[in-house]
Amino acid sequence: MTLARRIAAEGLGTCYLLAIVVGSGIMAERLAGGNDALALLANAVATGAGLVALILMFGAISGAHFNPVVTLSQAWQRNLPASDVLPYIAAQVAGAFAGVAAAHLMFGDPVFFASTHIRTGAAQWWSEFVATFGLLAVIIGCSRSRPNTTPFAVAAYITAAYWFTASTSFANPAVTLARSASNTFAGIRPIDAPGFIVAQLLGAGAATLVFCWLYPAPPTDFSSNHSGAGK
Repeated sequence: MTLARRIAAEGLGTCYLLAIVVGSGIMAERLAGGNDALALLANAVATGAGLVALILMFGAISGAHFNPVVTLSQAWQRNLPASDVLPYIAAQVAGAFAGVAAAHLMFGDPVFFASTHIRTGAAQWWSEFVATFGLLAVIIGCSRSRPNTTPFAVAAYITAAYWFTASTSFANPAVTLARSASNTFAGIRPIDAPGFIVAQLLGAGAATLVFCWLYPAPPTDFSSNHSGAGK
């Protein structure tokens, strides 16, 4: 696949991922009648289902990263040329904001409006470290042992991580930045985003080190870096 096609796949895939996350969050909040547990359940199921579809749709083109830390990990493992990292991340961030805008427009909200949802503190940052470590662990472990299961394993993990982490598992810097522009159920205050992103980078780095040791493998060909995605 040409770089242009791979970048387009990353942008489109991340756009749809954010439209799913934010749009389902808005719908869930409106229909749940103030029941936050029910809203979170609906948001988690929609995100997991959407992830399976998106990874299967775009995996053969770009690897379906949709997540800067996945891209950085793949480059670290020499599964992706270093020259592709910045274009991939730029497409992911642009796609994430486009997805937020698409979701807002579908529900009659402003295109962008800064979140006031407080998500900060040591417990939240640790949650993001744990969530991102687990996501990269699933991606590396499954892609090196049973690659055909990776889309389903990633989606299942993210659905679970919505519930077992205090942060509801962002595990994705592009998602974190874009969700700071959404004052909805899925939002995060812009001031809180840097703490999440640092924790995500640390979790991804730790998981790459540990799981590349647990699953030693030669670098895969750049044209076949099917890895999966993050929320």
